[in-house]
Amino acid sequence: MTPLPRPPAWAEPLPEAHPPAGMTVHHLPTGTYETRAALAVRGGSFRDKRQFAASAVLVRHPHGDLLIDAGFGAHVAEHVSMLPRLVRAPYRAGRTAGDQLDAAGHARDRLRGVLLTHSHWDHSSGLDRLPGTPIWMNAAERLYAATDPDGKVFRRVAQGHEVHEYGFDNHPYLGFPASFDVYGDGSVVVVPAGGHTTGSVIVFVAPPTGPRYAFIGDLTWQLDGIRRRVERPWLLSRLADSDRRQLRQDLLRIIALDGLMRIVPAHDLGSYDGVPLLTPDVATHPA
Repeated sequence: MTPLPRPPAWAEPLPEAHPPAGMTVHHLPTGTYETRAALAVRGGSFRDKRQFAASAVLVRHPHGDLLIDAGFGAHVAEHVSMLPRLVRAPYRAGRTAGDQLDAAGHARDRLRGVLLTHSHWDHSSGLDRLPGTPIWMNAAERLYAATDPDGKVFRRVAQGHEVHEYGFDNHPYLGFPASFDVYGDGSVVVVPAGGHTTGSVIVFVAPPTGPRYAFIGDLTWQLDGIRRRVERPWLLSRLADSDRRQLRQDLLRIIALDGLMRIVPAHDLGSYDGVPLLTPDVATHPA
């Protein structure tokens, strides 16, 4: 197995950001499902079982909070039954993101929306416990979710939700040709990365203290893809990815940032280590 060529490390200053003092970032774990490393990353072993994370991330911001992905929902068993048998895996469901918000005393009227890195079931299932919360999607992912066979679960859980369609401007960001600055202060910036699905995105988050984050969705399923510079197994990539050439280009862009920020593949459980959980004392304190 030959790794991808090592890209030059990012040598320019990180983009300017002015996050407000009260902004915080929190991990909302909603469950896991099991797969073999050999099916997750090239060169992985069939003996190595990986617990894939299904999570949401809450960004608390004075101008309104945002969830990145939704994780597993209350009806995850039904959602798994809608998948082709080939891709079903043993799973363990925890509390939904919506239930965790409620348990912490988070005021739902503070939640501006759920920004999906993409619309696959394990990122959107939890919408079933977030009634009335807008779904933030770009036009390419909205079309993908409406038409692709892999969008069945999304189409089920998105019923009754308003879709807030955002676009990208022509401002490059960390090697990506376009971007969307959610709050206008550089604290949350979305870039297009349409290799896994046609409208997949990466969400860069710059809190006022601590490391910056790159929430990369399913650009790679495990951190091995970044650290070892390897892609998904060939067959899995053929089945799972919309544009393998685009995915490789974006993977190299993220590899160039390794060491400059925390890179969080959505399904790498260990990559969330250090991202604080949501607690009542935090949720009820103004951002």
